[in-house]
Amino acid sequence: MKQPDCRFNFITINLVSTALEKIHKGLTVIRELSAVTLWPASVTPMSAESDGTQGFWPAGFSTAAVSAAIKYDERKDLMLLVANCPSSAAALFTQNLCCAAPVLLSREHLQRSFSSMRAVVCNSGNANAATGKKGMDDAFAMAEAVARELAIKPEEVLVASTGVIGQLLPMERVLGGISALPSTLQRESAHDAASAIMTTDTFPKFFTLAVQLSGGSVRLSGIAKGSGMICPNMATMLAILATDASITPSLLQKALRLANQKSFNAITVDGDTSTNDMVSLLASGTGPEIVAETTDFTLFCEALEALMTFLAKLIVIDGEGATKLVTITVEGAVDDRDAELAARTIAQSSLVKTAIHGEDANWGRIVAAAGRSGASFNQEELELHFNDLSILKPGFIADFSETAASRVMAQDSYTITLRLGSGPGRATVWSCDLSKEYVDINGSYRS
Repeated sequence: MKQPDCRFNFITINLVSTALEKIHKGLTVIRELSAVTLWPASVTPMSAESDGTQGFWPAGFSTAAVSAAIKYDERKDLMLLVANCPSSAAALFTQNLCCAAPVLLSREHLQRSFSSMRAVVCNSGNANAATGKKGMDDAFAMAEAVARELAIKPEEVLVASTGVIGQLLPMERVLGGISALPSTLQRESAHDAASAIMTTDTFPKFFTLAVQLSGGSVRLSGIAKGSGMICPNMATMLAILATDASITPSLLQKALRLANQKSFNAITVDGDTSTNDMVSLLASGTGPEIVAETTDFTLFCEALEALMTFLAKLIVIDGEGATKLVTITVEGAVDDRDAELAARTIAQSSLVKTAIHGEDANWGRIVAAAGRSGASFNQEELELHFNDLSILKPGFIADFSETAASRVMAQDSYTITLRLGSGPGRATVWSCDLSKEYVDINGSYRS
């Protein structure tokens, strides 16, 4: 009697196990980070008991995810966010001149349907970037297929892709996956949607919070992906956000732009800005109204920045090969712009990042990075701290304990603070270390 072939079932079981392990890891990181986050007073974050499967999305939204085998078999790689009614939309995109076809298409769709957006579709495994006219045709075909399934207009769909650059999408698989998406729509969970947009991410990234306004509470929810090629420029990696607030598209765009500058636009893993970066935010209008120049708008912006900052930190924590989350703060600059120049240069320095990985308090690399950043300062006034430990005092006095510095740098998370002088300028950027694993991951990314 012929024995049954159990190989496929074994592989499927292993893949399910791996997916569950990634979700478990994500929940652990999310809960630990939330516990040490200083949330605005008006915000109620996702509870520590929540696992992201109960009422995650705001009223008026649902998501779906399927496996289309775009790059890997039996792995969810295609997701859809659906708004039940025409929604206000805002988005920011990469400023990389070699931007992907879905970025070009979504920019156009946002201009045409900023007050009536209905869906966001995203695939992983293939960036659809550097693919020419065929890539544009394929991006539109994705929007058109979603529109057909939902009985809406193609221009009411934002399209996003992430993965390998320079390869055409396997459109037969993609379109087959899109046709299967509507039957899996649900409002309750973020797991499948967040998992479907991952590439080298080691865990899905999601969070939801409520913010109390004068007219009641609104919910803000989002998923994000990113692990490598992380250094946004007025955009992000990929983030898909939703709220039930009632707010005009122009005001929503303003809130997104303000929040983005101090969140997704203030992180770096490797100094590379992607071809596909996009952050989108849809507002269903089923909740309280928010108008300009009011306390409610201020509270909404604070909550949005808090949510986006939280998701941004998850991305840095999950940086390719990263073992440490390091907050780089520059104070005492002539202005905020100079502070940002110095903070970004320090955060992106390969020499600084390798010293962080090696837990070597090589402060010379930090001041050297600040010196080439373009920020204006008197080097004799520099002060440097690792957490509360003084490393460098004005006049280049470095009489710290190497043992004490090593103890700080051995932590999973700590802050490097550089004071340039006595000016009002201040900026913060989140970064991570640079390890041998980063080289291993990116040396075989297309394999």
